[in-house]
Amino acid sequence: MDPSSSGIQEPFDLIRLSLSERVYVKLRGDRELTGILHAYDGHMNLILSDVEETIMIVETDHMPQGTPSMNVAKRKMDMLFVRGDGVILVSPPSRA
Repeated sequence: MDPSSSGIQEPFDLIRLSLSERVYVKLRGDRELTGILHAYDGHMNLILSDVEETIMIVETDHMPQGTPSMNVAKRKMDMLFVRGDGVILVSPPSRA
């Protein structure tokens, strides 16, 4: 598929086409979000609704010989403002 035929010519075009759709956002600090994208700006600040946050927690303190254990914490939020300097990746919904 030719990107120009779908209206995608710059990276932000892909974000623009994902407005009002569920997106995946990877953040610094082993955090991931999925939510409906309502707004964004050039700094990649995002406003999301119906958000589920997943936090990966690696602990090595209580394990013998420093063997790490991985815990996953999840929480839901109705609305969230995401500051752009923490955003690593924004993935639009798959368009099959």
